[in-house]
Amino acid sequence: MTNLLIRPSRPDDVPAVTAVYRHAVLHGTGTFELEAPDEADMGRRREAVLANGLPWLVAERDGQVLGYAYANHFRPRRAYRFCVEDSIYLHPDAHGQGIGRLLLTELMAQCEARGARQMLAVIGDAANAGSVGVHRSCGFEHTGVLKAVGWKFDRWLDVVMMQRALGEGAGTAPAEGR
Repeated sequence: MTNLLIRPSRPDDVPAVTAVYRHAVLHGTGTFELEAPDEADMGRRREAVLANGLPWLVAERDGQVLGYAYANHFRPRRAYRFCVEDSIYLHPDAHGQGIGRLLLTELMAQCEARGARQMLAVIGDAANAGSVGVHRSCGFEHTGVLKAVGWKFDRWLDVVMMQRALGEGAGTAPAEGR
């Protein structure tokens, strides 16, 4: 990965991130959104993640954003505060280069450093072999399938659930600083 940089996102990344996500919404089944958000909405989403004290990363090569990843709390209730859900999206030209794996690896490390104990992958479309494979390669285990819960592109789509412990996982009580 010559010149590939995984780094924290900046506000000036929002246009590129929005374009990557727009393509995923309009052409893919990894997200069940049907209408692509605009830059202002993506900026608000990014700020909300950062306000939760969680990472939003980008993969950049030669000044071009090739993908991004972030984690957010799985659910808003306080009991879920040590459990995060990851999201990873790549520019269409960046698939199959290992960039998703690099983003996920750094995302896991940053979430673990922030005290997260479990990371979940809620993968749109059971046929999404790339995402399932990236998560499996990073130690995620298959935990279930939600059948026919999304309707997009005139067909029913499943959701694959995968999970990976971070740090000591459920082996010890978490530090209550969070």
